[in-house]
Amino acid sequence: MTQTNAPYVVGIAGSSGSGKTFFLNSFLNHFAPHEVALISQDDYYIPANTKTREENKLYNFDLPTAIDRAAFFRDIETLVDGRTIFRKEYTFNNPALKPKLLETRAAPILIIEGLFIFYYEEVNALLNHRIFLHAEEEIALQRRLKRDLVERGYNDEDVRYKWVNHVMPAYRQYLLPYRDLCDRIIINNTDDPAPLVAIIDEISTELRTKVF
Repeated sequence: MTQTNAPYVVGIAGSSGSGKTFFLNSFLNHFAPHEVALISQDDYYIPANTKTREENKLYNFDLPTAIDRAAFFRDIETLVDGRTIFRKEYTFNNPALKPKLLETRAAPILIIEGLFIFYYEEVNALLNHRIFLHAEEEIALQRRLKRDLVERGYNDEDVRYKWVNHVMPAYRQYLLPYRDLCDRIIINNTDDPAPLVAIIDEISTELRTKVF
């Protein structure tokens, strides 16, 4: 079944380690499944084996060209048109993980998240509301180290190399220039979730007033 009205589209972006995952999970918990849809840029990475390795044998995923931009936008348009999309889950090139088939149904609120969503003009043009999450660089790095070392099994040297040569250059070039154009800038430098939860509560209430 398709919905008749276009959704209210919210774009959420932030640096690695800014707290996007916690923000998104907490935000989605404020709505029933039929009220909100989420589409993530991370599910549109072009397979690693199609990329050129650097001299240290690492791939650079922090480039706009690392994403299947056409497929990402096509699926966004499908959701905006009120139709369901199906997409294989991205498993961070972990051969031990079998990707799930993700089903995303159209909903009155559509959340688009990813590093390049403001840089991709065709995506940015669809956004009704833009949210930018920010954390100080050292805090963000420590969060990235904790995540990649523990959850993804990377080693410390690789994580730090990617941070300096991939993550921060991409953030400065493709996301930071759009910060002041966003409707809301959220500073998340604390590991205490309470301030972020309060902001999420506020945004959720505002959205309910606008959309429902």
